Amino acid sequence: MTLSFFDQFMSPMYLGIPLMALALTLPWILYPKPTTRWLNNRLLTLQGWFINRFTQQIFQPINMGGHKWALLLTSLMLLLITLNMLGLLPYTFTPTTQLSLNMAFAVPLWLATVIIGMRNQPTHALGHLLPEGTPTLLIPILIIIETISLFIRPLALGVRLTANLTAGHLLIQLIATAAFVLLPLMPTIALLTALLLFLLTLLEVAVAMIQAYVFGLLLSLYLQENV
Repeated sequence: MTLSFFDQFMSPMYLGIPLMALALTLPWILYPKPTTRWLNNRLLTLQGWFINRFTQQIFQPINMGGHKWALLLTSLMLLLITLNMLGLLPYTFTPTTQLSLNMAFAVPLWLATVIIGMRNQPTHALGHLLPEGTPTLLIPILIIIETISLFIRPLALGVRLTANLTAGHLLIQLIATAAFVLLPLMPTIALLTALLLFLLTLLEVAVAMIQAYVFGLLLSLYLQENV
């Protein structure tokens, strides 16, 4: 049976049961658990430093009312980084290449920020739909454009994460296939292709971390507008 390059993005099934829930649950086992000792080991210290730096950088411009979201956004960012990084391992499945999963993350959180803004400060939230000093003739057009841009936000969040990871996985598979095909024919070219594959893998590691960070950062910016 000939496999397609896109078969790696199919949700895994076992005895007719989708394993998406298992793929989302298992990464939490990899995190070291806090201990009751006075001094933590290096891994726990590094993990705590990373979480503190991320939380401080994301929530520093947000007032105290938005700091309630710190645990949620930090946990989401850690989950996305772990899923993205595990998806780069051989014979693994990356749940974040599924647009449905990314939209399930993006839509409720974006909608929550909009509801918070409409509940706490409706005048300020609706004021984003019409910039100050707009000419009278352009008011209806700008309101429509700003409304469309508001509703496109969750779609942009989900599509950005899906597209970046999908493109990276496809490039890795294409270059790896080319390296295997060229190895018996042109070994020198195959070695250069393997070197390119190694550099691309390093790039994809960076992309996996950056995209998870951008996802959390944009959600914090949406929260900042409405808190």
